[in-house]
Amino acid sequence: MIIHRLGEGNSLINKFVAELRDVDIQKDAMRFRRNIERIGEILSYELSKTLDYQQELISTPLGNKEMNLPNNDLVLCSILRAGFPLHQGMLNYFDQAENGFISAYRHHPNDGDAFEVRVEYFATPSLTDKTLVLVDPMLATGRTLENVLMSLKEYGTPKQIHLVSVIGSEEGIAHVEQVFPADTHLWIAAVDEALNSRGYIVPGLGDAGDLSYGSKL
Repeated sequence: MIIHRLGEGNSLINKFVAELRDVDIQKDAMRFRRNIERIGEILSYELSKTLDYQQELISTPLGNKEMNLPNNDLVLCSILRAGFPLHQGMLNYFDQAENGFISAYRHHPNDGDAFEVRVEYFATPSLTDKTLVLVDPMLATGRTLENVLMSLKEYGTPKQIHLVSVIGSEEGIAHVEQVFPADTHLWIAAVDEALNSRGYIVPGLGDAGDLSYGSKL
């Protein structure tokens, strides 16, 4: 796997991640969503550098100009519901991409620490020979992305896969490295070392879905 850790250098992306983590700033749900969206825009810009390009002739009022423009069939596929703001940030840049949405969630039997990932809903175009971009803001254990990958097989085989996350754990990254194709790209803004007993990233930022859209039953 080719891993792009954008937060390791000096970058504006770190400001947005810092605000996502800040317990006081988190109280503003709109700002929280917007910061995730802005991170999605930055990650999209960096991802765009690895896509295929072709020359096209552009006509201006004063003449013609050849330009290298992206030549990829992109499918942005987000995991509900926390993936919505990150998806929107990417769609702001990849505005002609096809879109897919996946319902995947953790089920904790008897509210214990152990959990299983349940994938229950898909809305996606064909993935055959497309560039698939899987969008999940929190890469904790990596098991959600693994289950989504298995479930997507019936929708076709993409020619390339990109994973896009805001914050991940070292353990989660190691896990997806084992289950995704070797040429998969991971684009991530920040990486934390630890997971707690329930598989949440520490220090992380909390529950991205709840902070974006309110608590759930």
